[in-house]
Amino acid sequence: MVVDHHQSHLKIIRSALSTLVYPLQYVVNLPIQATEWVSVSLVTHNKLLNENDRLKREHLLLSSKLQRFEILESENRRLRELLESSFRLNDKVLVAELIAVELQPFRRQIIINKGQREGAYDGQPIVDAAGIMGQIIHVTPFSSTVLLVTDPNHALPVQVNRNGLRAIAVGTGQEDKLLLENLPNNSDIRVGDLIISSGLGRRFPSGYPVGQIEQISRDPGEAFAKVVIKPSAQLSKSREVLMVWPYENIEQVENEPEEMAVK
Repeated sequence: MVVDHHQSHLKIIRSALSTLVYPLQYVVNLPIQATEWVSVSLVTHNKLLNENDRLKREHLLLSSKLQRFEILESENRRLRELLESSFRLNDKVLVAELIAVELQPFRRQIIINKGQREGAYDGQPIVDAAGIMGQIIHVTPFSSTVLLVTDPNHALPVQVNRNGLRAIAVGTGQEDKLLLENLPNNSDIRVGDLIISSGLGRRFPSGYPVGQIEQISRDPGEAFAKVVIKPSAQLSKSREVLMVWPYENIEQVENEPEEMAVK
């Protein structure tokens, strides 16, 4: 052993013995290695499952927040459009929200969340960012029923924006169609003409969009042409509307001299 320690005469023998013993060492260590592998695998598997659950919860939460942000963005856009519309009106206005829609066939009515408390009255015009929607027909303390311009019972004094030709726009019961009445066959009207409110009757604000002429039918045997209008207002899409007090400022000015005379 001393000679081998200094001159390594038994190196080959030791190497051969190590080779013979290695399989036995491998077999002895195999259960320990297997136990460690299974333990690491289980820990890694549980960790992945927990992380996967956490990521699913975060994804669901972020998706919910994203949807809410999209809803808020859409609502903000609609309110900006209503605000711009209110500047065009130059009248007292109030934003209201839809809370119900009439579902009966050929009836076009909605219910808004403003009523007598806010000063709503029968016949008050209702508009959205694109055009006239209709008028209030029934008021309660907390809500109001609005008759849309497309309802068969609704009629609106209008005029052709291009030449001032006056007519009456009546509802058809369809959400995307109005009819112009009292226009002779030889009237100067064209497809695409903008139809606006005339202001006659002192109910609707004048000069506000009602729709565009979509179709014209002239029958030589009839005295009047059949004119179809596509409404400008988003009657089936609007969630917020404007309540308008179109002649309040005028009435206040007209009443001022009387009040001063009484004083």
